[in-house]
Amino acid sequence: MKIFKPSLVTSALSLLLATSTSVWAEGTQPAEDYLPAEGSTTQRIEQLEQQISELKKATTANKKTTSSLKPKIKIGGAVRFQYSYEDYNEANKDRGGDFDFDTFRLDVNGSIGDVTLSAQYRWYQYMDVIHHAYVGYQFNENWQGQVGITQVPFGILNYNSNSFFFSSGFYAGLEDDFDTGVSLLGKFDQHDIRLAFFKNDEQGGIDGYVGDRTKRYSYDVVGIRDFDNNEGIWSAPDQAMAESNTFNLRYAYNFSNTEVGVSLLSGDLEGKDGSVGDHNAYAFHVKSKIDNIGIMFQYSNYEYDLDNGSNFVAVGAWAFHDTIPAEAALYNLNLSYNKAVAIGPITNLTFYNDYNLVTDKSGDLKQDTVMNVTGVAISAGGIYAYVDFIMAKNQPFIGGSMASDSDDWNKRFNINIGYYF
Repeated sequence: MKIFKPSLVTSALSLLLATSTSVWAEGTQPAEDYLPAEGSTTQRIEQLEQQISELKKATTANKKTTSSLKPKIKIGGAVRFQYSYEDYNEANKDRGGDFDFDTFRLDVNGSIGDVTLSAQYRWYQYMDVIHHAYVGYQFNENWQGQVGITQVPFGILNYNSNSFFFSSGFYAGLEDDFDTGVSLLGKFDQHDIRLAFFKNDEQGGIDGYVGDRTKRYSYDVVGIRDFDNNEGIWSAPDQAMAESNTFNLRYAYNFSNTEVGVSLLSGDLEGKDGSVGDHNAYAFHVKSKIDNIGIMFQYSNYEYDLDNGSNFVAVGAWAFHDTIPAEAALYNLNLSYNKAVAIGPITNLTFYNDYNLVTDKSGDLKQDTVMNVTGVAISAGGIYAYVDFIMAKNQPFIGGSMASDSDDWNKRFNINIGYYF
């Protein structure tokens, strides 16, 4: 049902009618009494013009308010395919590699009045997951708040890597991680301040209503690893665990195309029957751009301090379990060179080398995790591709685990091609 709103003309006529009625009533008096005094007619006309002008302003303001409440939503997404050749996988080698469907994703971004929103959902061959979903509000020119599944403010943002395989920190939950909570983002000239409180991970924590806690995009702890009871590196843990009540603080200072920052993280670890320990992490990072050259450096350190003294924790993501040391130090140095080109449809090439080291591991592990990725990112309209050559040992997705203790180097050649719309 449409609601009728009086128009500007109707309002003006009403004013004129009220005025005319008043004058008509005065007509019952002697003529010399109702003759207008000098200048009164002109004043009355000016008053009516002023009232009509105010009505126009009110109508315009009402239109602006109504217009600002209309949703402004943009739908986007991507579809990606991947070729991989793995020297540590005999079946893959015999086939000459595999070419598979990788991802279809749907993005929703926009605003309703002063409220912004952003969400992304992904479909893989073996799982479908929420990437992020939050609503935001710009309190003033300096502060924005976000509520929902948001990115954990830690280290270099948005990515501490150039390649498709992220840094080794991603597999320890320290890069591109998303949890459920409240974030405050502050911008003050050269200062970037981010505060966050995450009640639990994106799946609802220890008692989240999910059928499989490994079907998630970003890595989180899902249990305490107990090798003494014959648990394997990739097996489901007997004792479940999840992050809870985690506080984050990230501060960065920007100058001359360079960002220098520190990050802190501290929170509880919950089991089925209550707290089983706590976790902490900190990082120092530098990100700089000199002409076409990009530089990223980050040092990170994390610890899962468990009440039972375990040296390993089980993590879950990408539809499988893995294990990481309860403590470790991480270093990464990434270099890139960006060049605009005109090679057929190709408009940009970014060459890079990402080096990662995970060392000082708990659990008497003798071998470090090392990963080096040399590659190029190719842009051609809506098509974006990563071409990567990876050499690694004890690295997830490259034939190993951070909890393995092998001295063997594995190699993988990978091409990921995506169309973004």
